[in-house]
Amino acid sequence: MGLFDFFKKKSEPTYDITNIDVTDLKLGFIFDYELTSWEVTEVYKYDWGDDCFSSEYKIFDGSRTLFLGIEEDDEIYLTITQKLKISAIGDNITDVIVKNERPPSKIRYNGIDYHLESESPGYFNKEGSEQWAEFISWNYEDKEGEEVLNIERWGDFDFEASVGKYIEEYEISNILPKGK
Repeated sequence: MGLFDFFKKKSEPTYDITNIDVTDLKLGFIFDYELTSWEVTEVYKYDWGDDCFSSEYKIFDGSRTLFLGIEEDDEIYLTITQKLKISAIGDNITDVIVKNERPPSKIRYNGIDYHLESESPGYFNKEGSEQWAEFISWNYEDKEGEEVLNIERWGDFDFEASVGKYIEEYEISNILPKGK
């Protein structure tokens, strides 16, 4: 293999450019969702142990920032969420979690009852960083399994929350790689 062949191999995409799928998303890609174009501005990886991984993409449409989560199990699960102040869930939610070492099994937020579905310790990495951060995630769903609420604990007293919904793969369309 010659010197130029080495560089050519490195720059070739790992996806079929004529059929880019939501699981092919990378930093700088653009796609359409709900009649709006979104750009992937950051890429996050999650390691849940036992060879289970998921991805999250910070996306921006020019005025709003959302997060597209992708988990592949037997099928692909997609969520669109937005960050939420932890205090919006309840003034004492962090106190309850710290005191009990777990969150409540039911949370009412914005008129919706969310039920605890899973507790997942894992590791987080921002693409381009060598460091992984340990955290624990509690995932909630509404009764219909359409709406999601997530609480994450990073260390003893650092909490984050997000709220959103499950979406279907077909709702993401016109995926384009980053222009050169």
